[in-house]
Amino acid sequence: MGTVYVSQEDAFIGKVDERLHVRFDKKTILDVPLIKVDGVVVLGRATVSPAVVFELLERHIPVTFLTTTGRYLGRIEPEVTKNLFVRKAQWQAIGESAQAIHVVQGFVRGKLKNYRNFLIRRQRETPGLDLSVNVTRLEQAIAPIETTKNINSLRGLEGAGSAAYFGCFDQLIRTTEFSFNHRVRRPPTDPVNSLLSFGYSLLRHDIQGAANIAGFDPYLGYLHCERYGRPSLALDLMEEFRPLIVDAVVLSTLNKQLLTKADFLTEPLSGAVSLTPEGRKRFLQQYGQKKQSEFKHPVLGRKCTYQEAFELQARLLAKYLMGETEKYPPLVLK
Repeated sequence: MGTVYVSQEDAFIGKVDERLHVRFDKKTILDVPLIKVDGVVVLGRATVSPAVVFELLERHIPVTFLTTTGRYLGRIEPEVTKNLFVRKAQWQAIGESAQAIHVVQGFVRGKLKNYRNFLIRRQRETPGLDLSVNVTRLEQAIAPIETTKNINSLRGLEGAGSAAYFGCFDQLIRTTEFSFNHRVRRPPTDPVNSLLSFGYSLLRHDIQGAANIAGFDPYLGYLHCERYGRPSLALDLMEEFRPLIVDAVVLSTLNKQLLTKADFLTEPLSGAVSLTPEGRKRFLQQYGQKKQSEFKHPVLGRKCTYQEAFELQARLLAKYLMGETEKYPPLVLK
């Protein structure tokens, strides 16, 4: 099961014996053994019983609260891990240290290489699709990473690569019902941006949980600037996973026509676009399935799920910062 998503407004989340029990309108809408749950995400308004909160904390299972549009509100999570040494190493590397520069190079390289490989794979699979200009621009952003020793300059390369990638994202959508012009975040004002933002919110929940498990302070990052209330390290670790999970799910959902324009709502005043409750359930199902799909980890040489890879990458980062390995290897898949 992994993460349980509760998207029904005014649902009641309770506990029956050793099972998580969700009810709405006097009917059971979800009943799952707690042993299969490693996270709970509540979208919108729901009642969580004190017994459930106590049980989840006992089992070290975090609960994340998002709005129905995916905006992060907060978390209930167990006591921070007792591994002080990881957090000490994390703090010692802050700034323009050699370690910080190395991990930022890894985050940027992982993200941009996955962008490039994603485009190459789509071009190979789609007759008549020519993305060579955008692939070249991505390769031009990737080439200087190893010799760039300034974090702001690395951020510039990340920005240039992302612009090249999203510059052809519309060509990856194979249905005339949806289109994409450019990335719009706060708020997303079209269905494609709405799905991307919603997916990245879900991914943030998963990565932040993995960072906590590995012993990190998720708010102290290297690529993302320090800002009050922003989990910068979780956002750092997210980078290499964005195209592998969220972008892949968004395109798959649209291209298989699992969502139509009828599955989106527009807020009259702000123009913000969000999914309907039924559309949200379908997207959550696709995201959950993607997280549980398996691949061969290029560093460990064994099969794992993406859900497991979140924690694996966090632990590889911890090993590097603590001096147990010489490099941080970002997750790059072909």
